[in-house]
Amino acid sequence: MSVGNADGFDSVTVASPDGGTVAQFVPDANMVCCSLTHDGVEMLHAGSGVEAYAERGKTMGIPLLHPWANRLAGFRYRAAGRSVKLVRGDRRIPVDPAGLPIHGVIPGLLRWQAGPGPTAGKLTAVLRWTADELLEVFPFPHELHLEVTVAAGELVVATTLEPVGDDPVPVSFGYHPYLMVPGSPRGQWRVKLGAFRRLVLDERMIPTGERVPARRRSFRLGQTSLDDGFDALAVPAEFSASSAAAGVTVEVRTGYPFAQVYAPAGQDFICFEPMTAPANALCSGDGLQLVAPGEEYRAEFGIRVSAGGG
Repeated sequence: MSVGNADGFDSVTVASPDGGTVAQFVPDANMVCCSLTHDGVEMLHAGSGVEAYAERGKTMGIPLLHPWANRLAGFRYRAAGRSVKLVRGDRRIPVDPAGLPIHGVIPGLLRWQAGPGPTAGKLTAVLRWTADELLEVFPFPHELHLEVTVAAGELVVATTLEPVGDDPVPVSFGYHPYLMVPGSPRGQWRVKLGAFRRLVLDERMIPTGERVPARRRSFRLGQTSLDDGFDALAVPAEFSASSAAAGVTVEVRTGYPFAQVYAPAGQDFICFEPMTAPANALCSGDGLQLVAPGEEYRAEFGIRVSAGGG
């Protein structure tokens, strides 16, 4: 593990024992993984960079979405016996183009403490959700513990939520990896989805509660635009994009019963997003789990990268 810099932010870099796979994280920007290279080739889409991510919520790399993943249907939610009214125009809360709250709070407010090191191929960190500016948005004191392992061609991210107050904590976080398949345009990418059921969305991209079979589970991406939610995942669930040049696979291991796939037309990236609950779960209660004091919730996914096809 080594200390570096990313867009003016201090960063922590962890490499596989053979040095061929390297991941870079930014503790003061919600521990975003801003770079993942394999044999010197970048596998993540950089978007507008770390500064725009931290200050305006412009997503890139592999961001954590917390305390909710994707959208809420409005500025009120009720969960674990608490009613919460969010404030429209609150600069702590990013909004989507339709003005709905999205992806939790601005990443620059989420400052992690990296664990002691160095340890070859491993990184730990903790986020304490106890400050008033955070509890006003999500009034459930807790800690998140991150364990990262980097091996040859693989990044594994384990996240554990632990309540630190007297009340249960709703679990609605997810990750949003912006992945690339280097060496070929998206029109040539072959996509495989490790899910059997799709969530029906309304015109705001909010799940309606209805499910339908996922009819397309292996297809060429071409110029198709995707923004779909899924459940009934395989065990373990693998979501992959590959070409003759390279491949990338997200393996959803434990704690993520939902997933989102996002690939807007005209962009050379695809996102396979492991989610602990579907979008809007804090409002709908659909799929929302609670962690009682004294217990913990652990979720893990891995990203495998390769040359010569996935």
